Amino acid sequence: MQTRVSTGRGAQSGAGQPPSPVTLPPVIVVHDLAALLRVTPIDVMKALIRNGIMAAVNQTIDYAAASLVAGEMGFIPEAEKAAPSGAAPGMRAREEEGLAQPRPPVVTIMGHVDHGKTSLLDYIRRTSVAAGEVGGITQRIGAYQVEVNGERVTFIDTPGHEAFTAMRARGAQATDIAVLVVAADDGLMPQSIEAIDHARAAGVPILVAINKIDRAEANPDRVKQQLTEHNLLVEEYGGDTICVPVSARTGEGVEELLSNIVALAEVSELRANPNQPARGVVLESELDKTRGPMATVLVRTGTVKVGDYVVAGASWGKVRALFDDRGRRVDAAGPSMPVKLMGLGRVPEPGDVLQAVPDETRARALVAEKASAGPGVTLENLSAQIQAGETKDLNLIIKADFQGSIDAIRNALQRVALANVRANVIHAAAGSVTESDVLLAAASDAIIIGFNTRSEPGALRVAEREKVEVRFYQIIYELVEDVERSLRGLLEPTTREVVEGRAEVRQLFGIKGGNVAGSWVRDGRILRGALARLLRGGRVVFESRVSSLRHFREDVREMTAGFECGIVLEGYSDYREGDIIETYRRERVEQ
Repeated sequence: MQTRVSTGRGAQSGAGQPPSPVTLPPVIVVHDLAALLRVTPIDVMKALIRNGIMAAVNQTIDYAAASLVAGEMGFIPEAEKAAPSGAAPGMRAREEEGLAQPRPPVVTIMGHVDHGKTSLLDYIRRTSVAAGEVGGITQRIGAYQVEVNGERVTFIDTPGHEAFTAMRARGAQATDIAVLVVAADDGLMPQSIEAIDHARAAGVPILVAINKIDRAEANPDRVKQQLTEHNLLVEEYGGDTICVPVSARTGEGVEELLSNIVALAEVSELRANPNQPARGVVLESELDKTRGPMATVLVRTGTVKVGDYVVAGASWGKVRALFDDRGRRVDAAGPSMPVKLMGLGRVPEPGDVLQAVPDETRARALVAEKASAGPGVTLENLSAQIQAGETKDLNLIIKADFQGSIDAIRNALQRVALANVRANVIHAAAGSVTESDVLLAAASDAIIIGFNTRSEPGALRVAEREKVEVRFYQIIYELVEDVERSLRGLLEPTTREVVEGRAEVRQLFGIKGGNVAGSWVRDGRILRGALARLLRGGRVVFESRVSSLRHFREDVREMTAGFECGIVLEGYSDYREGDIIETYRRERVEQ
């Protein structure tokens, strides 16, 4: 292999000495690569940027990218022997051959609301709680273990694709198997389809549980047919997707479901090395009045012990106590074991990666390094990567007013054909941009495209926190042109919208020549003269400016959240109670 040799900080050879070899896994976390090369994560990130690759300190990179960095640092990169397929990305490099041991699978239940996820979990808990201590259910800590034919299975007790994806969005792979629950009398629904997209983006196997088969109107065959429309072909149709009819009410099929989970885990050969510093993921967190910050942690590899120094996101501390899923104190927790951890200095975020470190000095340094993580993927920095010669797909999430608009956008993007890049739509649905969309985008390095739709109020706050770019369009050719220019690495500086405030119309007042929208400011501020749009049912009805703003009988320049006011949009008077008036400004975004 041809390598570049430099006098980088990681080079251990002196003048005239040959460069040292270094073994690299198929994928590795940026921070772990820095430790392997004995340099700082900032050094690794700078080397990646020089090679046109944008990656944050907790993101994983492939062997090709890692070998470029190793070459710059004065090492000869060598490929590691393939690790077991069940090992999570970024953790395979940590498993020493011969020391990895089988571990229980970690399962997340996903699906549409009211399809029986909670009922199914409750039935499993009542019949299969580990050691038979059903009384311990009330003390569960966000995850629990059951026993199936002597084999343990860990269930994450935060069902739903939003929590599932929030973990991946921060670089943590918490789940080995996703169980999609679909009601036999209802069929696939919007959240069912979202759950499929989220699980597929995570690269975990999907097992389908068709629930409510005890109902007279149940039609499992219709569900199986719908699954084929989303590229999930069940085994009886010649595919490889396991599909089990169940009833969470009577228990029919639940034992078969659990047995299939164990069988799927055996095929995946899930293994981890318990004899190394712990690494896991924060499932839940809270501030206890007597115990201080508490974190529910799922250990993925290694063993966490009382007295260990640990880092979780922006928080660090010394483990003072551990509690298992039945509330009992334990001294240590190994792979796939959920525990409640006491000792962190502040409350971490759910989804933060937890790792044990040697001492307080290393813990403080690691928190500081994570704070310097780079920006997320945008059309602009993707353009720079393409100009640098890196082959990369542009992952997109599309939200639009109607399904017909989505089909038109898909067809238009398919015609944008380039030699080394393409637009890859990982999820598309009608409706507003939601927090779930943002979390999926963060976990998949995707950009969200909104067409003739807007975002839910909390979604933009999550997008800002997770560094996800959200773009809105009303003309399809502008959308396609932006994507195409980005793919060609030619995107020019552009403008973006910044929402300043939202007001809800609660009463109409007639005046000469039209109506005044008697409104209550829900958040932000409403400015006279500001650009504004009227939203009805989540869709844009009218766009204009705020021509008049009154507080009782006084003309005012602005009104802030919590106050009532009268609003008139220039050229419009057909307001309805429940309408949302959204004001915004446009600002130029430089590369």
